[in-house]
Amino acid sequence: MVAHEALFRGWARLREWLDVERARLETLRLLEAAAAIWDRRGKPLGFLDHRGTRLEDATALDKLSYYSNRLSDVDHQYLVACRKEEQAATRRTRWVRASIYTLLLSIIAGLVGWIKQSYLEEQWNWYTVVRPYTVAQVWPYVLSPEAERALKPGDSFRECAKDCAEMVVVPAGSFMMGSPPTEKDRDDSEDPQHIVTIGKPFAVAKFALTFDEWDTCVAYGDCPQGISDNGWGRGQQPVINVTWDDAQRYVAWLSSMTGKPYRLLTEAEYEYATRAGTQTAYPWGDDIGKNNANCIGCGSKWDRRQAAPVGSFKPNAFGLYDMVGNVFEWVEDCVHNNYDGAPTDGLAWIEGGDCKNRVDRGGAWFVTPGTLRSAFRYGGAADGRMVGLGFRVGRTLIAP
Repeated sequence: MVAHEALFRGWARLREWLDVERARLETLRLLEAAAAIWDRRGKPLGFLDHRGTRLEDATALDKLSYYSNRLSDVDHQYLVACRKEEQAATRRTRWVRASIYTLLLSIIAGLVGWIKQSYLEEQWNWYTVVRPYTVAQVWPYVLSPEAERALKPGDSFRECAKDCAEMVVVPAGSFMMGSPPTEKDRDDSEDPQHIVTIGKPFAVAKFALTFDEWDTCVAYGDCPQGISDNGWGRGQQPVINVTWDDAQRYVAWLSSMTGKPYRLLTEAEYEYATRAGTQTAYPWGDDIGKNNANCIGCGSKWDRRQAAPVGSFKPNAFGLYDMVGNVFEWVEDCVHNNYDGAPTDGLAWIEGGDCKNRVDRGGAWFVTPGTLRSAFRYGGAADGRMVGLGFRVGRTLIAP
């Protein structure tokens, strides 16, 4: 009898364990299925299905090493995104409750000006303007991981319906950065020449950022208003009079809208993309020629006048327009006087530099041909604005 009672107790305990494991396996199955659908759809917020108790069960599962090791990277990313959205939803709920309470108090007290408070205006703008724009104009166009891995050098893509950069895939490779002593108009800052190896493909905007693209960020993001076009018009004119910090705000906004790593190019990436496989003074040869770019003495109809609309001249071998001439373009790096100690892997050079000043590359409409050389380096105050200074965006890609 004692043995039978012990057996019954053991069997009940075993059945309890089996029930627990069955529940965990069901939680795992639902998590993997939801994460896979979210990933295939391009990871939009609308496909984050785990919340409340489901999210608590999945999070508890992730804390168990046996099950955590069974989860893929996508599963882990999905859980992180769900937790962030849950936190955001909690904040929104708290905000709604606080707003209702504030509204009631305002009505009772006869205070009708509360709606003009900046926080409420921002929240109202997010729900009525920004989120609808993102859902309709951005999320359907964001590359899925599979589509991104399938990209080949020369392919192009745009992760919005319109008014964001068309990106071109630039291949990995090596090049000689800087200029040889024999190059006309060279500067000591372009010394010493050194080999740089770009280890994997990355994406570069086909054109410098336009006012159409900038003004979209003003309307739906955090970009400052009032950036002057110098009376030349907006639209497809390259954005000008923007600081390095302004450029950082734009790429941060584009990254938040798409969920993808948009950024400024590094100085090495910029020169590599400019040369497009050449080692001549200019992307098209050793002489400035005629009508190859926009500068003083470049022989174009824009000579000495103003910045031209993007795409007014022929692209280089990578399919990129106006990498030299028209407007200088901000890059990520701090200013260094020469290339002593420069990195050779294409990453941004920050350490040991003057980071109150940032590098800009490419020359502009108001300078002479020598500053349009592929190796030419320039820099200025990160908070400075200039009628010939803009930027273009880059993007890190998932390795094939």
